[in-house]
Amino acid sequence: MVLSPSIVILLSFVVYQYFTRRQYISEDEFQGYIIHDSINITSSKNESHIINDVVYDYEYGWDFQRSNQENMIKIDELIDNISPEQINQKFIIHKYINETNLYHREKATFLILCRNSDLIDILETIQNVEDRFNKNFHYDYTFLNDEKFTNEFIYLISSFIPFGTINFGSIPAEHWEIPQFIDLDRFDLALNQDMRDIVYGDSISYRKMCRFFSGFFYKHELVKPYQYYWRIEPGIKLYCDINYDVFEFMHSNHKKYGFTLTMFEYENTIPSLWSDFQQFITMYDDDENQYNSNELMKLIQNQSSNTYNLCHFWTNFEIGDFSLFTSDAYEKLFTFFDYKGGFFYERWGDAPIHSLAIAISLKKSDLHWFGDIGYYHKPYLQCPKSSLMFINNKCSCNQDDDFSFTDLSCTNHFLNVINGL
Repeated sequence: MVLSPSIVILLSFVVYQYFTRRQYISEDEFQGYIIHDSINITSSKNESHIINDVVYDYEYGWDFQRSNQENMIKIDELIDNISPEQINQKFIIHKYINETNLYHREKATFLILCRNSDLIDILETIQNVEDRFNKNFHYDYTFLNDEKFTNEFIYLISSFIPFGTINFGSIPAEHWEIPQFIDLDRFDLALNQDMRDIVYGDSISYRKMCRFFSGFFYKHELVKPYQYYWRIEPGIKLYCDINYDVFEFMHSNHKKYGFTLTMFEYENTIPSLWSDFQQFITMYDDDENQYNSNELMKLIQNQSSNTYNLCHFWTNFEIGDFSLFTSDAYEKLFTFFDYKGGFFYERWGDAPIHSLAIAISLKKSDLHWFGDIGYYHKPYLQCPKSSLMFINNKCSCNQDDDFSFTDLSCTNHFLNVINGL
């Protein structure tokens, strides 16, 4: 059958309208949406709106009973009237195409710790992540903040992300603030004298962040529905197309932890960490010497001297299975480290904590190096060296600037251990 020119033109117009129609909400539309007042998010009935075949659901909840004269309130009233004591704010937006989607997604989310002041960097990063990866898979985003997110932040972020669930949550005070068992006089001495001249040595917020990512990020209620996470930080950049589902790869290949960059830790930030780690092993290792004999101890230990080689995964990029951190073994290790006080009396980072935990709890087959992503976090770059990979993935990074196999990187050593060399 031959179609007439007028029919061809009409069909072309319909197809064009389908693929170019607006997939975001205007500010007026967003401000006018009605939100259900819900105590239990998981069992609440959501308000749904359909615009251009995209369904928008909104829900929120609190960790305590909340009195409210009306059953529903507007979004701007909801956000602007959050009081400081409502620290466990949860605000969730669902956006999905109003049609059957047969693609099976893993239970996974991007995980972003940020503040309202990071908005512009976050928008640029989201656009980059969507262009390079998520436009094909539509995975969820989870944003966490030690303060409440502003109306503007939630509006703009949700406008940039076309589909999926977008979670906004505040970090509970007990997961962020300085714990009561810390000697504040000793901490003040470290902050203003002992650690003042090292990187972030005089920063309180950096210490809180490192402790949060060491022992609490996986406990937030907004990540409980997920098995996997991809940690993203404001301002990072992906220089290569990622044409496969990284979460499906992790699942089908039984991987627990994925990384891009590795490096040496600043020794003066962790003067007591290794001795405390050895004490933990002495106290808690089983009769079969399971910790010391684990095949990944070679990642972190100088074999000739039984000392820490200072190598660690650079944890601002992680694609991980939450089960690594929700295990009893990890909780025991973190609690031991936490009560040593090194996050505050010294300046322990989450990178060596994660790395030590991986060394005693995972197997070689659990790890994967994502060397094809083209990842940048100031000031270091991972750029594929393979010309074929560079071309196929449409990379735009400078291969000469790749940090992976320089003298300051541990990647070559890590890959040799993982590959049994």
